Amino acid sequence: MLSTEDNERMCRVGPGTPMGKALRHFWLPALSSADLPEPNGDPVHVELLGESFVAFRDSEGRIGLLDELCLHRASSLTIGRVESGGIRCIYHGWLFSVDGTVMETPNAIDPTFKSRLKARSYPTRESGGLVWAYLGDVEPPPFPDFPWLGSEPSMRHHTVSIIGCNYVQLLEGMVDSAHLSVLHKSFLERSASSDLNFATKTSHMKFDAAPAIGVEPTDFGMYYSAVREIDGEAQIRIAPFLLPFWVLNPNGDQASAVVPLSDEKSAFYTIWWDGEQRFGEEPLRTKQVELVGRTPELLEAHGFTRSGYASPRRMGRENGWHQDRDAMRKGHFSGLPTLTLEDAVVGVAGGPIRPRDREMLCAADVGIAMLYRSLLKLPQEVERNQRPSSASRSVANLRGVHVSAPAGSNWKEFLPKSSA
Repeated sequence: MLSTEDNERMCRVGPGTPMGKALRHFWLPALSSADLPEPNGDPVHVELLGESFVAFRDSEGRIGLLDELCLHRASSLTIGRVESGGIRCIYHGWLFSVDGTVMETPNAIDPTFKSRLKARSYPTRESGGLVWAYLGDVEPPPFPDFPWLGSEPSMRHHTVSIIGCNYVQLLEGMVDSAHLSVLHKSFLERSASSDLNFATKTSHMKFDAAPAIGVEPTDFGMYYSAVREIDGEAQIRIAPFLLPFWVLNPNGDQASAVVPLSDEKSAFYTIWWDGEQRFGEEPLRTKQVELVGRTPELLEAHGFTRSGYASPRRMGRENGWHQDRDAMRKGHFSGLPTLTLEDAVVGVAGGPIRPRDREMLCAADVGIAMLYRSLLKLPQEVERNQRPSSASRSVANLRGVHVSAPAGSNWKEFLPKSSA
């Protein structure tokens, strides 16, 4: 059980909030590089931590991220023109470069007027197929050193789902192995015939809905473990949780992040990479997203894209959460056809921000409790005038672990030695 005060402190991410201040010390995925495919292309609206921005790629391919509203009369720059080395407001023609420099003010008689102005711009980095942003007021920390960032596009693939609930509600599912055997029961049965790594390494879960759960706090967040003893062997799965919102899947080929767009809206990033398989090429690329239900067509059909989020297609009470009740009566457990939709529905159905003072946690929820404690440490550090220590921590050697070991084995023996 979490108090209402702590729940608000953990979940609210806007400017000036305790968690909002903390998250502005981290590099954040803001959008995909594919959202800005070419120089002088269309500008893109970006929502992040309760604020609105405009992103654009100028004629030299540089990416700019500015406050959405024009410095002049607060018209939205998302309706602007990307031209002449910057973005031009169509209201009065003011032109801004990627660093916020005001290059032209056509309606100002004084030619020196523009030199006294500058729009608020934010540092960006393009890496790993993503555009990253830093929204803080102090110097950025070192850029994350995830190993997949430097890989060739053919070796990695990512998807983004826009989901209408607070980020913590989605993070919880990634440190809750017990739900996999229940919520995803029909998925596990159906995927048993797949030869993909994700399916083969999770097939044992359908036999045990009460794994032994362990946690180990660390300087980057925590290790979360689930141990299921089946046929005399311990199936040990260990997932690092990296503050503020990254989880490395125990299969060793997937990183996930839940980035808060606002208090009640999140971007769920999934990156497939293991340094060996070509996740960015066919047929593996399509097979992987089809297995878990993250094809572009399925995400669009259920309102989980940036363009489809505001449509009636978005999962909600009005459309019955897209559940197929007839299929449930015939034996399908959740009534939802994919793992992605199942995870989404338990996040959004609890409301935009779930009231955690009404929870009754049990032994299986030690990962959830540790998640709350880890997150709540971030604003505490900032209130001591410190940058969160995890913002500067190397993540290059962290990885998820799945091993089969003799029954009774201690899961901590299998932690990566370089990061234990």
